[in-house]
Amino acid sequence: MGGVILRKLGTWAVVVGLALPVLAVEQPAAISGYVRDSSGVPQMGAVVEVLGSAARSLTAFTDAAGFYSVTGLVPGLYTVKVSAPSFLPALRESVGLRPGSALRVNVTLSTLLDAIRIAPVRGAADDDDWKWTLRSAANRPILRAVNAPILSSDTQDHDLKASLSFLAGSAADGYGRGSDLSTGFSVERSIFSASRVGLSGNVGYGDGLPAAALRAAYSRRLPDGSEPSLAVTMRRFAPSDPNLRNAALQALALSAGDDFTVGDVVELKFGSELQTIQFLGRVAAFRPYGSARVHISPNTLLEYDYATSLPDTRAEKGFDSSPLDLSESNPRVSVSDFATKLERAQHQEVSLSRRAGKNSLQVAVFTDHVGNTALIGTGSVTAAGGFVLPDIYSGTFAYTGATLDTPGVRVVLARKFSSDLTAALDYSYGGVLDLARPDVELEQAQQSMTTERRQALAAKLSGTFHSTHTRWIASYRWVNGQALTPVDMFNASPGQADPFLNIFLRQPIPTLGFLPAHMEALIDLRNLLAQGYVPVVGQDGQTVYLVQSARSVRGGVAFNF
Repeated sequence: MGGVILRKLGTWAVVVGLALPVLAVEQPAAISGYVRDSSGVPQMGAVVEVLGSAARSLTAFTDAAGFYSVTGLVPGLYTVKVSAPSFLPALRESVGLRPGSALRVNVTLSTLLDAIRIAPVRGAADDDDWKWTLRSAANRPILRAVNAPILSSDTQDHDLKASLSFLAGSAADGYGRGSDLSTGFSVERSIFSASRVGLSGNVGYGDGLPAAALRAAYSRRLPDGSEPSLAVTMRRFAPSDPNLRNAALQALALSAGDDFTVGDVVELKFGSELQTIQFLGRVAAFRPYGSARVHISPNTLLEYDYATSLPDTRAEKGFDSSPLDLSESNPRVSVSDFATKLERAQHQEVSLSRRAGKNSLQVAVFTDHVGNTALIGTGSVTAAGGFVLPDIYSGTFAYTGATLDTPGVRVVLARKFSSDLTAALDYSYGGVLDLARPDVELEQAQQSMTTERRQALAAKLSGTFHSTHTRWIASYRWVNGQALTPVDMFNASPGQADPFLNIFLRQPIPTLGFLPAHMEALIDLRNLLAQGYVPVVGQDGQTVYLVQSARSVRGGVAFNF
């Protein structure tokens, strides 16, 4: 009798065991929840997509209470994607469903400024990591949070950001100097969640009337992830010399740009700037730019870049430490026979980058064509003769050089030792302008210029002292011969460095109780050893110099609201 009962129980166990999977499959599951913004306000009409491994998706919309529900799901792993106008898409991955379960998944949507504000602060060592992550059109995360001087305050209005800085330069024994004093400011405001407007400027003070630059910009993040932008920039340099009829150089630039992705593999960025310059006549220029980045694999990036002006390398420091002088400010202008000469350039580059752990390697080939090359010189000169443009603010002058037309190659090796220390080695080989013979007179120097091949090797260290929160960048760039222009002028890679020895420091200062701002002390040292100075004979028989980078010492304080 006992054996019969055991056989019957065994038979029932087998039947039940075979039936359970069938019953489980037939029991559908569900996902529901609420969609709110960062303030807890329900979002009506948000699109909720539930993506399964079977390459099919179910879509639902939130009601007036921000509630959604997706039913009839088979057990397995799902991804929940939520999108709404004026918000960044949100993604919840690896949501597991069991047979017959009803899972609650609540989602909080953030605006672009919300995402920037909650992102962790990163140093300069991380700035290039963004290139390894492509923004998907379906889910475009914030790629990087630049350690910029504009910091949000602890006040309730987090959408308003501002900064104010005071910088001064000291004389450097006739080698060139920074402006006597410059004041910079920046104000940025978020409007309608996805749009930003900004106003920034800089005023430099010297012996004459102030030089000034003013920039107004607008950008908007569209639902497809692209961010078109529009900016107007006005610049004015004070009268430089009675021989130039005390004419003030005035420039107006209108720029527009956009970026978007194609098929989650290619990232395109393009734009242009229309410049008009009034100085001893009128000159205009149209400067387009563009780039295409193809992610061959998660760790391999192929890039093409086209540029018509030198890159702004001051962004790496998170602060515009340059005064309003001709040596670093666009447009790059010089004079010849009392006529304005605007530097015109074309740069094309193809590079392949590969990352392996904490190391990254970039190999690039490029071609440069620069006409009316605006060379920088130091020394006591006047505009008599109409071939020199003195700048009273920087103690330098601009001189029209010969045309530079050269190909080149670049190899960059970078290593991120830690979050507080990054190192890079940069090797470049290309053409530079140089003098064919020594002791040439400045007035005749252009006719004596030739294109020579040079090699440049740069070592660069950047990081943060954890105990004091001091951010620093130190670099040295060596060239194997005399040169009037840098090797690889358009280098914007992680190994980019100014010629010779340069040091930059940003030191936070404890905030004073009555000031609602963060304070920083700034020190910017360029070509500290005064290397690369090429002597030429000036108009009065005295020696002046043409340089790749003039030595300068700048320092000041910044208030970030």
